[in-house]
Amino acid sequence: MSLEETIQTLVRLALAEDLGERGDVTTRAILPTEATMQGQIVAKADGVMAGLPVLQAVYAQIDPKVEIQPCVADGDAVTRGTIVCTLRGSAQSLLTGERTALNFLQRLSGISTLTRQFVEAVQGSGAVILDTRKTTPGWRLLEKYAVRMGGAQNHRIGLFDAVMIKDNHIAAAEGITAAVEKVRAFPDADGLPIIVEVESLDQLAEVLPLTVDQILLDNMDDDTMRRAVEITAGRVPLEASGNMSLARAASVAATGVNFISVGALTHSAPAFDLSLRLE
Repeated sequence: MSLEETIQTLVRLALAEDLGERGDVTTRAILPTEATMQGQIVAKADGVMAGLPVLQAVYAQIDPKVEIQPCVADGDAVTRGTIVCTLRGSAQSLLTGERTALNFLQRLSGISTLTRQFVEAVQGSGAVILDTRKTTPGWRLLEKYAVRMGGAQNHRIGLFDAVMIKDNHIAAAEGITAAVEKVRAFPDADGLPIIVEVESLDQLAEVLPLTVDQILLDNMDDDTMRRAVEITAGRVPLEASGNMSLARAASVAATGVNFISVGALTHSAPAFDLSLRLE
């Protein structure tokens, strides 16, 4: 499913969830169908925007006649009080879509804002911030889009586009070398990058001769990662992973790793505060 297909599907589900069979009873009871309104979505904090195409999809499904004029673009930094976009159209339509539109914008802008903080924390080090598969079920493409708007890069999208050999795979195969050999002999894995997770320098030493595409250093302290970088000497890109916090990002980047994967970007980003002010 493409990003656009994901947006349309999620918006349709979100509106069905909110409207049920009776629709927006409160708005229909109070406002006449011919009433029009205009308004603005306003940032109530400093951050990075993401999700404006979803906002437009919400109102396109409710009422294509609603006019939306973006004042910023996804990926733009905004400050408290910034007008994100203006809206004009049927009062009933604007109010009916308010919560659904803001839910998407607040979630995605929260991810892009936290991502930008991580990116800025490692700026100048050469380390690249990556996301993970720790995403909201069904929202993965959207949340990974928000990560890109924050300035980071996407890790694999799912289980299908890269091989990642982790601790449980190693245990099941009875060793790292055996696991890699099984993957290389498996037709469906042909052409896919191979990433191997290691938990110690001994495991790192076992992986290096196997010529894999990337090695993930799992839950290592900074001194151990620094030693891993020295041992690897640039032969394979190294990825640091495991409980990566914003406070620790700079010190991890300073070890010389190539990538830092951060599950918190998508599983723990706080919602970005936005409001819709209608006249």
